[in-house]
Amino acid sequence: MEFINNKLIKIIVVLAAAVAGFFAAANSGNSNNAVAGLPDPVQEEAQGSTSFSLEEYNVTVDYKYSYDISALVVSTQDYSSLDFSGKLAPRDIALAWGPVAEYNDRIDFNWSQSGRWYRWRTDSYEVIEPVGGVAGVTAHSSNNHLIPANDDVRKLVKKIHTGDCIRIKGYLVNVAANDDKGANFWWNSSTTRDDDGDGSCEVIYVTGIEWLDK
Repeated sequence: MEFINNKLIKIIVVLAAAVAGFFAAANSGNSNNAVAGLPDPVQEEAQGSTSFSLEEYNVTVDYKYSYDISALVVSTQDYSSLDFSGKLAPRDIALAWGPVAEYNDRIDFNWSQSGRWYRWRTDSYEVIEPVGGVAGVTAHSSNNHLIPANDDVRKLVKKIHTGDCIRIKGYLVNVAANDDKGANFWWNSSTTRDDDGDGSCEVIYVTGIEWLDK
């Protein structure tokens, strides 16, 4: 009887691991996909804003630039379980375009995300010379906080997977929020592609998403 119980436990563990592996594969996609010919994002100065209530916060979203980006999704990270910021921007995606997207199948960038940051790591500086070195990777990849403009866009954001080639349209924005208890929240988007470190993420108020043929 003890042998049977152990065997059953092993079967359950194996099945659980298989199921977990299946869902991980379904959600992670292929981080080594490559797409050539993806142009630099297009941004133009914009005016206007939108305001809404979320949770207990009054939120103001100021449009800084219109934004149109076609890029390869190299990593995704869900943050919907966070409090306010997770409700505002439930998902971050890391995107690559230009030479970084083109060489993504030949260079192992080891893309990853956590804590609202994205990271990449290679074995040597020499392997990234074809994409312009560190500066080239910085200028042709980004971490993006996605703020859905409505429920339809929110559903599309949830469908984005690593390995997808997508086009996102919307605005680079600055966000300010406060509640009646005096709590404040703000996010300011990066407005250039060659910055790094704190403040270098794009905060996008997303109005549309489409999937592109690769």
